[in-house]
Amino acid sequence: MGATVGDDHQADGMFSVTVTEKEVVAAVLPVQEHWLPLSNLDLLLPPLDVGVFFCYKRPPSSTTLTVTSSSPATNPCNFRSMVGVLKKAMAQVLVSYYAFAGEVVANSVGEPELLCNNRGVDFFEAVADIELEELNLYKPDDSIEGKLVPRKKNGVLAVQATKLKCGGLVVACTFDHRIADAYSANMFLVSWAETAQSKPISLLPSFRRSLLNPRRPSCLDASLDSMYVPISTLSPPKEPAPGADHLVSRIYHVKADDINQLQSLASSKGNRRTKLESFSGFLWQLVAKYCALKHDDIVKNNRACTKISRMGIVVDGRTRLSSVPEKSDVMGAYFGNVLSIPYGGKTVRELIENPLSWVANEVHDFLENAVTREHFLGLIDWVEARRPEPAVAKIYSGGGDNDGPAFVVSSGKGFPVSKVDFGWGVPLFGSYHFPWGGDAGYVMPMPNPAGNGDWVVYMHLLRGQLEFIETEASTFFRPLTCNYLLHASSN
Repeated sequence: MGATVGDDHQADGMFSVTVTEKEVVAAVLPVQEHWLPLSNLDLLLPPLDVGVFFCYKRPPSSTTLTVTSSSPATNPCNFRSMVGVLKKAMAQVLVSYYAFAGEVVANSVGEPELLCNNRGVDFFEAVADIELEELNLYKPDDSIEGKLVPRKKNGVLAVQATKLKCGGLVVACTFDHRIADAYSANMFLVSWAETAQSKPISLLPSFRRSLLNPRRPSCLDASLDSMYVPISTLSPPKEPAPGADHLVSRIYHVKADDINQLQSLASSKGNRRTKLESFSGFLWQLVAKYCALKHDDIVKNNRACTKISRMGIVVDGRTRLSSVPEKSDVMGAYFGNVLSIPYGGKTVRELIENPLSWVANEVHDFLENAVTREHFLGLIDWVEARRPEPAVAKIYSGGGDNDGPAFVVSSGKGFPVSKVDFGWGVPLFGSYHFPWGGDAGYVMPMPNPAGNGDWVVYMHLLRGQLEFIETEASTFFRPLTCNYLLHASSN
């Protein structure tokens, strides 16, 4: 094909990627064409694509792979054989994960549905004129976006395997968020890797939409009106002012000792806060402080400190709904979206004047009501009462004139980076890449592949916020480098 993605100069930390081949990989066994409705929780997602990528070092020369069932396991481990393994395993795993081989189509009332027709997955092969150690992972907008993570144009899932100059490999996926949340994508990634190594799939997906059926009679919770809004009620997006700040992506690493110390600071009077609550509270304070300093408001006591800053945390409802005995096993295998985004709102002044422990308590309090079975059942009923009118999480779309900064934290602690081994070793690095297009920022902390307790943190925030955070918390948020990853993996 020879299509080149990006014509930037490597001297500027940039590089070019050339797509050499494209193939549509379908399930190896025929799939009976059928329609799969989206659940009420799926319908809360706008059309968003999510990226995820994994970086692999050049395999040892002694590594061999089985590419086809008819050939012995003596194939040298090179780019061609690795791609062969990826495609073969993809065709096999799509038999179970048939949703990823389908297409999203609007039904008669305009709602999206999934046509399971084994359309297949667009699989791109590419080469990049850069070494793994030269990749600027700290700035994924430059090194990952549109280059190593494919742009999905058709279907539900697109995959790209990119050969690096050093013999390393980047495997990246882009999938439709309306069909899968991160939990579901993680299930698929592990199953794909297991299949590549001829292992049985450890967790087969369930597509039983009846698990998320609304109740009869329904029970509507008015408090959900403050969390979700019909899209028709939203104001049209405003054109950004000339020179206005904009959202950019960065990736940092955080030391395990710093996370533990932060948790200790956030816990007070016997109230031990989780690492996620502590981290989220700390970040909320930093974002609020930047808002005040930007308007020189800490000194002048002007309007910025009265603005309401909002922070949401993504909650997975599987364990909450598993409290029902008949759902305990299948919810752990459920493939689809089982998410809610509760959020809290505090004035900028409250966030910067109170200690971290107070902010962490506020985070804990707004989460408490959303980590229940009743919350998720109520959310399912809330969507049902408004169908086919689409709705969206309120924090995604911003708010009124007195709105201060807003962002969402999504825990990636279940990101199975060390399990995505296709036969040539665990990734040196893996991360989600999700510049989600909303007005709010998005942050995802994930485990370091080395398993040493450190975190890798993907942050999609305003450039000014990130520059302030890097100055104010420079010893906490450290720009991610390949040298750090190589050092961590060797210990």
